[in-house]
Amino acid sequence: MRKPASKPARKPASKASRKPAGPVYRRRRLFVGAALLLVIAVAFGGFAAVSSVVNAGQSNSGGGAATPGQEAGPAAGPETTPSPSPSATPTGNGCEQNLVTVTAATDKAAYAAGENPLLTLKVTNGNKVPCEVNIGTSQMEFLITSGSDRIFSSTDCQTDSTELVKTIAPGQSETANFPWQRNRTVQGCAPIEAKPGAGGAYYVFTARLANKTSPKAVFQLN
Repeated sequence: MRKPASKPARKPASKASRKPAGPVYRRRRLFVGAALLLVIAVAFGGFAAVSSVVNAGQSNSGGGAATPGQEAGPAAGPETTPSPSPSATPTGNGCEQNLVTVTAATDKAAYAAGENPLLTLKVTNGNKVPCEVNIGTSQMEFLITSGSDRIFSSTDCQTDSTELVKTIAPGQSETANFPWQRNRTVQGCAPIEAKPGAGGAYYVFTARLANKTSPKAVFQLN
């Protein structure tokens, strides 16, 4: 009797080789990695990014004025020393507030057409001892008026502010400059197209540091 033909033995199926990750999967991994790096960057660099937009709203709204810069002493920024309780009130052993004064000045008495005034705020220590004074932008205002007309204020479009506590030696001063772009501003930084008049018109600049206000400085625009 003929034996049935035996079937050839099946070879064990080999495991399918692992396919390389497709482009979609790779893109997902890249996205997750990028998101993680972004979180780390915000955690470590967020404060620096925020501080870099000081007064940015002023240029966007037509204010165009730069942040007041310190002429004397360390510049504001990374070297700024924050005050635990921000105040421009002079402090220190024997420091009398009424002997710390604020004055306003312009670099010229009259300006030609197209020439921008440079406004200067100066705080002077008239005490015989050193005084600590907060001269940060949070305390400052550069105000320009013409009669009862409020023309410009540096605080109208200020989007951020800084604290800068300085120790002013007896008889010494600290100054901050503000280049005015001959523009108008209103509280709240609403857009305004009107421009200050010229042709020999007179304007008054007043500087303020916290509760201290300077005498008036008069200048002319041609």
